[in-house]
Amino acid sequence: MKRINILSLCTLLSMILSSSLSGQVGKPFIHDPSTIVECEGKYYTFGTGGGGLISEDGWNWNGGAVRPGGGAAPDAIKIGNRYLIAYGATGGGAAVGHRGKIYTMWNKTLDPNSPDFKYTDTVAVAYSDGYEDCDAIDPGMMLDPITGRLWLTYGTYYGFTRVVELDPKTGKRVVGNKSVDIAIVCEASILTYHDGWYYLLANHGTCCDGANSTYNIVVGRSKKVTGPFIDNVGRSMLEGGGKMVAATRGRLIGPGHFGRNILSDGVEKMSLHYEADLDQSGRSVLAILPIVWKDGWPIAGENIKEGTYEIESVRRGYGLELDIDFARMARAGGGFGRNNDEPIKPVASQELADVIQTWPTGNINARVGDYMFRPHQKWTVVPVPEAGGYFGGAYYKIVIAGTERALAATADGEVITVPTFSGTSEQLWRIDQLTDGSYRIMPKEIPNSKEELVLISFGDTRPTLGKFDMKNDNGKWNFRAP
Repeated sequence: MKRINILSLCTLLSMILSSSLSGQVGKPFIHDPSTIVECEGKYYTFGTGGGGLISEDGWNWNGGAVRPGGGAAPDAIKIGNRYLIAYGATGGGAAVGHRGKIYTMWNKTLDPNSPDFKYTDTVAVAYSDGYEDCDAIDPGMMLDPITGRLWLTYGTYYGFTRVVELDPKTGKRVVGNKSVDIAIVCEASILTYHDGWYYLLANHGTCCDGANSTYNIVVGRSKKVTGPFIDNVGRSMLEGGGKMVAATRGRLIGPGHFGRNILSDGVEKMSLHYEADLDQSGRSVLAILPIVWKDGWPIAGENIKEGTYEIESVRRGYGLELDIDFARMARAGGGFGRNNDEPIKPVASQELADVIQTWPTGNINARVGDYMFRPHQKWTVVPVPEAGGYFGGAYYKIVIAGTERALAATADGEVITVPTFSGTSEQLWRIDQLTDGSYRIMPKEIPNSKEELVLISFGDTRPTLGKFDMKNDNGKWNFRAP
């Protein structure tokens, strides 16, 4: 976490953005959030200063997490049935002469109301003396899924970012382990592993200056946990390299402090903070975005924005639609025998008012059909704030554009549309962007069932609910704007 000596201008791209790009709801105010961890059905993240946030659903966040020691930029990880916290004992920067110390400590639970809630004594695992080219703050931890070894990175824009090995049983530094320089002029680093590569994510730019902060998250990768970490154009992170992962988005300024959560096969989320949310008094806020892996590199994905879309099946390229009789448009253009000397003029699109009177008034089945973007193929997707949320997102209603006819799950695992949206659980939908960039659509609840099923395209014309399989395109969808 770097203290600013110079100011920089942050470009504001747009004055009106969907709420889907904002930080989490509630009171998600935090700086330098740790990787989010789950404990006993709740989610926790810790920030600079000693406090942190708690959420019961991963969408509504409020204060209440407890971490002693103060200091800056903690990280958290679950190892076995315990939780290891690392934090920088100083706040970094020239004011303390870049003298730093990183501590670790354990707890059996993160719930401050539990009788088992008690942190162990701290253990120092890294230092900087104020003279060397390193600043020992901003720790990030990774438990290597291949080897089971525990690694901690640390450092700020002042000099090198370094990696050391910790003992996953004690949280102490492995005896005799020497730190290794792996990057320069960056901070808030953390390692993660994916598909045979170790990725080093870190912040470039400046922080702690509100709307004038220029933080952004970059990445390099290596086949070895100690580097060298090289970006997509061959630059070493020891030479200032790094491929962009997340940058300022409109009125959300300066993303930093990457954390990775793998929710299930194909569904991954990154946690971060924005230095300033201009719609919330310029406060630093927690945000959770999808992770998309593109050409072997992680990038920040997009939560679905409120809007009207074609919902396209990845399996076939057909669109989700009402199962109704096709309503023809008046003959216009095309065909044989037309006089090509006739004046050219636009042909009006088919509108909802042209066809809605021909639709049944009760429930209508859903279908997957060829795409022409007719009224029965246009879907408006709107977040429903009062319905709560899930990890990183709000629940949505999906209705035929211009109507309240809503997509709904049935007790027998099918999908229909009902005449009016009532807000019941089977009419609410979770929409997660997948790691390949497509989306998974899942009902909040199936009547009389605890199964987690998703919308799938079964055959060429039939949508239904079924188990999600990342290796199969049946459960993947794209949202195409008109």
